[in-house]
Amino acid sequence: MKTIINTNFVKKLAFAALALISVSAFAQEEEESPKFSFSGSVDAYYRSNLTAPNGEEAIAPGSSFANLDGFALGMANVIAAYEGEKVGFVADLVFGPRGTDAIFASPMYSATGDIVNQLYVYWNVSDAVTLTFGNFNTFLGYEVISPVANFNYSTSYLFSYGPFSHTGLKADFDLGSDWSAMLAVMNPTDLTELNGTGDYAVGAQLGYSGQFLNFLYSQGGFEVDYTGGFDLSEDFFLGINAAHFSAEDDGGSFTGVALYPQLATSETFTIGLRGEYFMTGDFFGDAASIGSDADGDASVLALTLTGSATIGDLILKPEIRLDSSSEDAFIDNDRMPTGSLASVLFAAIYSF
Repeated sequence: MKTIINTNFVKKLAFAALALISVSAFAQEEEESPKFSFSGSVDAYYRSNLTAPNGEEAIAPGSSFANLDGFALGMANVIAAYEGEKVGFVADLVFGPRGTDAIFASPMYSATGDIVNQLYVYWNVSDAVTLTFGNFNTFLGYEVISPVANFNYSTSYLFSYGPFSHTGLKADFDLGSDWSAMLAVMNPTDLTELNGTGDYAVGAQLGYSGQFLNFLYSQGGFEVDYTGGFDLSEDFFLGINAAHFSAEDDGGSFTGVALYPQLATSETFTIGLRGEYFMTGDFFGDAASIGSDADGDASVLALTLTGSATIGDLILKPEIRLDSSSEDAFIDNDRMPTGSLASVLFAAIYSF
């Protein structure tokens, strides 16, 4: 029997195979090609005291950011990043009050040092080792500078008293089986443009499955920090942060712990509480923001209830906060000293 070959069918099969090969090659080339990304955020908020004056006599909690009165600006955050197969960079710029507070130690030299939040290059030496060189945000703590990455809009005392940024060289190691490690040598804490002192700081981190134990030694001060969290169910998450800092020669200390339970009630709304207990020693005795007794010791219990509603790339965060100090660190509506402060805010954050 003579076999009849359908040449049109064969041509179609060959064309389909060539197309499939071309698409696969294009996808592989696209995957391996360097990637440039441009991202960031813009945020603004309204803040008001409930138990203290507003306006010219307005006061605020003793933590960083989100402390301005009435309608206020956060910051514009612009991040340019280049990701190659082995090397890349990140240029993270900030503009506005939140950015100014985050880069409080700059400018030390350049006129534009106060807009550089992060500026570093990195090299993926292997699948298990990455070297980072430049200015990067701190590896300690649960909270960060960017409002997009924080659940609560206002920040904790633990975040505010800890380091914000470092400049130096760090090495990250993937140890396998969910273990990781990091070692770093850096300028003294928050000296991001240059050293200026001749001293150096050293840092280390040990991580396992999303739990991190951090260490930092800088100019006679040593801090140990635990940061982590657990998904207790599909809708319920518990974040944890605890830290202790002490300085040599009675330079002072602080100790604190914060819990972050968060419940997702729908795909677009989550409610969360930050409960924090924070106490300081002599070094921070002049920081009347949380009050101090004659020995310079002070403590504060801060409870912050935050809702987070997502509308596309826009996040809306209503928040109520109660700070209760061991001393009369605040004033009430009659301008009398008091140990507590209740305040509310509403924040809008757009990320791109």
